[in-house]
Amino acid sequence: MNDILEETKFIMKKYNIRANKSLGQNFLIDSNVIEKIIQGSDVSKNDLVIEIGPGLGTLTKFLLEKAYKVICVELDNKMIDILNDRFHLYDNFQLIHNDILKLDLNSLIEKEKQDTNIKNVKIVANLPYYITTPIIMKLLEDELDLTSITVMIQKEVADRLIATPSDKETGAITYSVYFYADSESILEVPKNSFIPEPKVTSEVIKLNIRKQPPVNVKSKKIMFKIIKCAFLQRRKTLLNSLTNSKVFLNKDEGISILNKLNLPEDIRPEKLTLQDFADITNEFINSFRN
Repeated sequence: MNDILEETKFIMKKYNIRANKSLGQNFLIDSNVIEKIIQGSDVSKNDLVIEIGPGLGTLTKFLLEKAYKVICVELDNKMIDILNDRFHLYDNFQLIHNDILKLDLNSLIEKEKQDTNIKNVKIVANLPYYITTPIIMKLLEDELDLTSITVMIQKEVADRLIATPSDKETGAITYSVYFYADSESILEVPKNSFIPEPKVTSEVIKLNIRKQPPVNVKSKKIMFKIIKCAFLQRRKTLLNSLTNSKVFLNKDEGISILNKLNLPEDIRPEKLTLQDFADITNEFINSFRN
């Protein structure tokens, strides 16, 4: 840790940098954590890596040694000069100064695959905690040509993202992530692995993108709307939540659907599997929306 800590302090002093709280910056200084992120992401010379928010480039340096090419997407103006200065001699380094939520990643990946011999595209990132969920959902919902997403995020959020639907940690986002990816925890990261120390414990997770969805559903858009509405009022039953949010026209409609699927009328949303929600969606479309 000491070498990276000294290097980080040197760079911060040289460029007069302080962590930008508004951008959720905490600089990673733990070499053991970096090593496990690299191992967990399984990056090789066959891979294009897109690193989101590289910051000072601590993780970037190790990715450049492992990957065929690394494209860094950085929003903070102050980090651009640092990254260019550090890595301009690497022929497999590219820097894009942009907001990841506004970048057309589909076009970027398509072009890279056309122009090179890369086989896999992998996302690796230490994500800013305040915007974790929008970034992960964009990466998944855009259905990019990705193999995996390895990210460090707040542990509390990580546990909800990688839970199996119907586990105690289940939330609406759990079902979305499960639909698109098979997920796993790589390691828990203590607060003292960063400067400045964040207020929360972190966790590195890996989302392995599914080649096929785990359920057959007639409209994933409607299914995700139903899931979202089901969790809007967490303490209510599924029937009450979907009736109150106008998914069901009335309780009778909801009871009819639940009875057809042999689901208890008092079941709570967190007890349902993704297949249950797919079945509800298909029955909803078949029975009432023709």
